[in-house]
Amino acid sequence: MKVTVVGAGNVGATCANVIAHRELCNEVILLDIKEGIAEGKSLDIWQTSPINLYDTRLRGVTNDYAATAGSEVVVITSGLPRKPGMSRDDLIATNAGIVRSVTENIVKHSPDTIIVVVSNPLDVMTYCAYLTSGLDSTRVFGMAGILDTARYRAFLAEALNVSPKDIQAVLMGGHGDTMVPLPRYTTVSGIPVTELISKDKLDAIIKRTTVGGGELVNLMGTSAWYAPGAAAAQMVEAILRDQKRIFPCCAWLQGEYGLKDVYLGVPVKIGRKGIEQIIELKLNKEEMELVNNSSAAVKEVMNVLDNMNAAALK
Repeated sequence: MKVTVVGAGNVGATCANVIAHRELCNEVILLDIKEGIAEGKSLDIWQTSPINLYDTRLRGVTNDYAATAGSEVVVITSGLPRKPGMSRDDLIATNAGIVRSVTENIVKHSPDTIIVVVSNPLDVMTYCAYLTSGLDSTRVFGMAGILDTARYRAFLAEALNVSPKDIQAVLMGGHGDTMVPLPRYTTVSGIPVTELISKDKLDAIIKRTTVGGGELVNLMGTSAWYAPGAAAAQMVEAILRDQKRIFPCCAWLQGEYGLKDVYLGVPVKIGRKGIEQIIELKLNKEEMELVNNSSAAVKEVMNVLDNMNAAALK
């Protein structure tokens, strides 16, 4: 089995590293447009194999999509971060061009692949890959909810002084300020979290989760990579090992939760075929209102891409 990771930056290299260490496939292809970066990082990761005892081979290539042929799963991490003075529309235009080109080349060589999108803005880049690929929406989805719930669970583990292994949580909505953590569906070894922590402390953790990415940017001057890379690798594992894991992922909604034609974070079942089921939770009025608000915010950004595509066709 083969997995390709497009983009050998911090997130992509971390994802490739985790996939190799877990021996999820026979070969990982790490691809980048910058000469020598993917080759160097792949070589560096491969040289840990005698120390960490794994057999997965890694190969780095520069813009050689032929090397990705026959990939069961492709993780797209490529794209530029938002720079000072760059508008949201400029960022969308730039990264949509990158994701579109990557997707076209990937599908050309791996027409039966499953695509996991990590590039930002996450929801709209997943939409871009879906439009470009021509694949069924069950085979094109985005990584956001796993990362966001990981942050949420990590913060809760600290506050409660318990193992993060025992915390389960669901988070919905877009990847960003409008994400919707769901305390009612958050448990610690089956115990509702609301029985273990005060409302004000829980609200503070939820607020911290919604700006979790920004907190790291403020600390480091750049976006996170260990947790996003590991989160994408966990999705790859669920696919290749047909684990039927229930994860919050950015999925294409066609009527679920009363929403249509929008990529949004919802709980799904992931297995060898990609998204095998979208799970519809029984949300209360307040929760549904938050999800609707998040959907509207995501749809607004998706419309920016639609308008750009329409203008390009004129």
